[in-house]
Amino acid sequence: MKRGLYLRKFALPKFALLMPVCAFLVFTALAHAQQFDVAVGGGTLVSTKNTTASQTYLAPPEKGGTYPSVSIDRIFKNHFGYSAEVAVRYHYAIYNNYQQFRPILYDFNAVYARPVAKKTSAQVMAGIGGERVQFYSPYGNCPYASGCMTHLDSNHFLMHIGGGVQYSVWRKFFVRPEAHLYRIVNNTVDFHSDNVFRVGVSIGYTFHTD
Repeated sequence: MKRGLYLRKFALPKFALLMPVCAFLVFTALAHAQQFDVAVGGGTLVSTKNTTASQTYLAPPEKGGTYPSVSIDRIFKNHFGYSAEVAVRYHYAIYNNYQQFRPILYDFNAVYARPVAKKTSAQVMAGIGGERVQFYSPYGNCPYASGCMTHLDSNHFLMHIGGGVQYSVWRKFFVRPEAHLYRIVNNTVDFHSDNVFRVGVSIGYTFHTD
C-alpha cells in the first residue's frame, strides 16, 4: 500500500486541543440545559475480518486497541437532547504487519434519555460524524533529497447509533457502560468492513440546572 510511504506522525497533543472546545460547550449550555453531562471513557473496536479470500493483499479488520474518549450531552425536561463524542486509538495499530496507523472517530447525535430505576437512566442516540485514519511512514526520515509528502489521511463519513446505561455512583458522578455502531461509508477502501462496533465504559459528572 503506497500511502504508507508519504506519511507524518500524528501528535496526541492535537487531541488535547479538543478540550477547550468541550469546555466552551459546557459553560455555554449550562445556562439553559436541564441536565448536562461531561464524561471521559475507554473502549475498544470490534469488527469482522476476511477469512476466506485467497488474495495476496487483504484489507485488515478495524478492531482491537484502546480508545480513550471524551463526550458531552445536553438533556432537556422532555428527555430529548443532543450529544457529541470523539474517540482516538491510544497506541498505534499496525497495518498488515507493515505500517502504523491511528483511527479517530467522532459523531454528533440526537439523544433520548429516561430514568429506568433509582439512580439509573438509559440513553439511546443516533447521528452522523466522521472517521479520520492517519497513516504513518515506517521510516524515520525522508529518503529523497527533493523532499517528501509527510502525511496522508483517509477520511470517511459515518452514521452512528449507540446507547448506554448511566448509573449514579456518588453524588453527581456516574459510570456508563455503552455500545456504539458505526456505519462508515467506503471504509472498505482501507479495512475489511464498513461496520465497526465500539464498546466501553465512561465515567462522568452531571450538571443540573433549573
